Amino acid sequence: MLIFIIDDEKFALKDMEAVIAEAAPDARIEAFMRGEAALGAVGNGKKPDVVFSDIEMPGISGLEFAISMKKISPDARIIFTTAYEKYAIEAFRIKANGYLLKPLTVEGVREELAYIPQIHPADTDRLVIRCFGYFDVYWKGCPLIFGRKQSKELLAYLIDREGAACSSGEIALALWEAGSDERAERNRIRVLINDLRHTLRQIGMEDLLIRQKREIAVRRDLLDCDYYRVLDGDLDGLNSYRGEYMKQYVWAELTNGRLHFIKRKNMH
Repeated sequence: MLIFIIDDEKFALKDMEAVIAEAAPDARIEAFMRGEAALGAVGNGKKPDVVFSDIEMPGISGLEFAISMKKISPDARIIFTTAYEKYAIEAFRIKANGYLLKPLTVEGVREELAYIPQIHPADTDRLVIRCFGYFDVYWKGCPLIFGRKQSKELLAYLIDREGAACSSGEIALALWEAGSDERAERNRIRVLINDLRHTLRQIGMEDLLIRQKREIAVRRDLLDCDYYRVLDGDLDGLNSYRGEYMKQYVWAELTNGRLHFIKRKNMH
């Protein structure tokens, strides 16, 4: 796990680094005194899993930094660290993942990190799917690259359907606005399915897709999915659900509401 820490005060930065190093001894930590410097590091190819950032800083503030960070690295989990409670509402309005008051404690940092979805070991023989937050796919510990953006969305929709067979009409209704030409929709879906099959074939996972007549589904047994673990009764898996599910897809809101209900039910 790569962790960025940002604070414009030198001694506060050192204290933050010491606490986080104790809370997450296996993590790599990179420290910055300006949000601009952290954004520059991301622009040069570094992809932090978690960012602990102060809010009141010269140059761009922590809140401004978070907005920019979400645009260029949407998977990064941003946890604000501040001496003031007054920023909490604004922090969560921009989809921050956590909010810690200074001085940080090892216990507090560990608690926040416990909510970060963990990628399973690289030797897994199943495709690792992360639905909570943004939808992402991993193979052998690395992100799976799709040839087409909507091929990834097609896979997300099939996973959301929990292995149920989906017709071309159902897929078209979810992925595109109603009213498109039916023949054109079928052609578009055929292209996406072929592209998705090609992507999966490259990693030896083409068997993930089940095609029968004009319907398509996924095999749940070949997936390691955070959403499926919750459905199977793994209540500990609810800790990684923070109110967001496949957040880049509008059609996923119905399932997100279902997860809200499951979490509320199990909190009582």
